Amino acid sequence: MANYHDNSDTQESFTELESSGSEGDDSSLDDSSDDDSDTNTDADTVMDETQWEENRRFYCPPPPRFPFTGTTGLNIPGNIESMSPLDFFHVFFDDELIELICTETNRFAEQCNADPNTWHPVTPPELRVFLALNTLKGIVKKPEESLYWSKNPLLRTPIFAETMPFKRYKKIRQYLHFSDNEAYDANLHPNPKLNKIYPIYLHLENKFRTVYTPQRDISIDESLLLYKGRLGWVQYIPLKRSRFGIKFFMLCEASTGYVWSFLIHVGKGTQFDQDFNELPKSSQVVMTLLKPLLNKGYCLTIDNYYTSPELVDILVKCRTDCYGTVRINRKDLPVSLKTDKLKKGEMFAYRER
Repeated sequence: MANYHDNSDTQESFTELESSGSEGDDSSLDDSSDDDSDTNTDADTVMDETQWEENRRFYCPPPPRFPFTGTTGLNIPGNIESMSPLDFFHVFFDDELIELICTETNRFAEQCNADPNTWHPVTPPELRVFLALNTLKGIVKKPEESLYWSKNPLLRTPIFAETMPFKRYKKIRQYLHFSDNEAYDANLHPNPKLNKIYPIYLHLENKFRTVYTPQRDISIDESLLLYKGRLGWVQYIPLKRSRFGIKFFMLCEASTGYVWSFLIHVGKGTQFDQDFNELPKSSQVVMTLLKPLLNKGYCLTIDNYYTSPELVDILVKCRTDCYGTVRINRKDLPVSLKTDKLKKGEMFAYRER
């Protein structure tokens, strides 16, 4: 495990490496240029740009953390204790979002010249029922969709047929839409690859950030949404549970797992904050997700895909603690770190001179 920290009085960066070894890396990105490791440099003949001072010991007390100045907790008006799970769902899928989906779904049906004998405009209450049935389908598993509306006593689940006819359900699903196709311009759209879901993406990402403020300990990692359809940026990560799917970069609260911010990985078109264009892709992920929480004393945990001396220096200057495993071939790491072996219980500590 590597620990980087800057003491505000001495402005020195520390690295600690324990003999327990580094954590396995389960990340897999399609751009090899994302990795800022220096595999072509001969560490024995070329001096590192960063000068390190080594301290070898069997115990090294952790450095003090930055003072935490964030205001954590829910940012929802009213009596939170009396809210039901459905009330919390409505906080994220509010009337504004439901109205947007209804508008775009009805617009798309009109653009497709839907048969008026089989289609009538969807309403917000009807759309909420549609979403509820889709949620229930994730709990009650059946091999075929039609079986949810089956009249067979051995197979039937009455709530589906009692709530919405199967033909109406299929029609809403057929025309379900989130953006206006006719207004789309690939040259002007901020994220062309996500144009079909972009309004929903922006709405939910904003809601996740504003509804709740995370506690001090946070983490950034990848998550894979199971998907095996035809899509140019489907990822294969064998160590993930889904293995195939759409990859998300997520910033989560460590204690609860609450997703506070996320990015959808779409390959070269992935959106990052323009302020960090000069950084490696892995560092751009961290800084884009973390930007609103900088200079508040947060403590970030990351894996060895993200960790580098360059990134940690930036975070330290922004009064943000950082812990994480590190790849031994990263640029600017001490030469001795690549050659020396630790004894059981022994620890190396490094700091910049």
